[in-house]
Amino acid sequence: MINISTSSISCVFTLVVTLALSCWSFQSKSLSNSATKMSEDWKNATSVYDFTVKNIKGEDVSLEKYKGFVLIIVNVASKCGYTSKHYKELVELDEKYREKGLRILGFPCNQFGGQEPGDSDSICSFAEKKNVKFDMFEKVNVNGDDAHPLWKYLKSKQGGLLIDSIKWNFTKFIVDKNGIPVERHAANVSPLGLEKSLEKYF
Repeated sequence: MINISTSSISCVFTLVVTLALSCWSFQSKSLSNSATKMSEDWKNATSVYDFTVKNIKGEDVSLEKYKGFVLIIVNVASKCGYTSKHYKELVELDEKYREKGLRILGFPCNQFGGQEPGDSDSICSFAEKKNVKFDMFEKVNVNGDDAHPLWKYLKSKQGGLLIDSIKWNFTKFIVDKNGIPVERHAANVSPLGLEKSLEKYF
């Protein structure tokens, strides 16, 4: 019969706990470092093509698919004072310039007055009622530490008036055929007001 003393059991238990805590600490640091690296990768981007985003259905989309196109990247909302006019004119731009090589990327955002409160399904339904045919993506934050890396990149390349933060719904970035953000337009600039600018990049 093997006798195991209480002190021996205690030593073994202490050793197991210590090893477990060490492993957990290492994994936590690794995950933390990985998350930090991912959140900072946007600083090394050379164009929007370096980013992957999720479409409105939750599927990963590499922005490389837009190589060679002129882009309008815009944060949209369904309950904003600008909503009706901007959606109407974005649809018009899409219809008028799609054959010339324009692509519009709409990113719902709820950071301004809580004016995009719905989930992806409700946003899809709303967009369909507005006859939207351009590409829509999952709801994102565009400001703050947890802003989507793409939007951090856009703001770093085309700063705003006084501060770089996005100030309201329907801020529009024009991106040239090389994936470089070349212009930024505030919410009070209507989409059709971008036509002269767009013509320079086709």
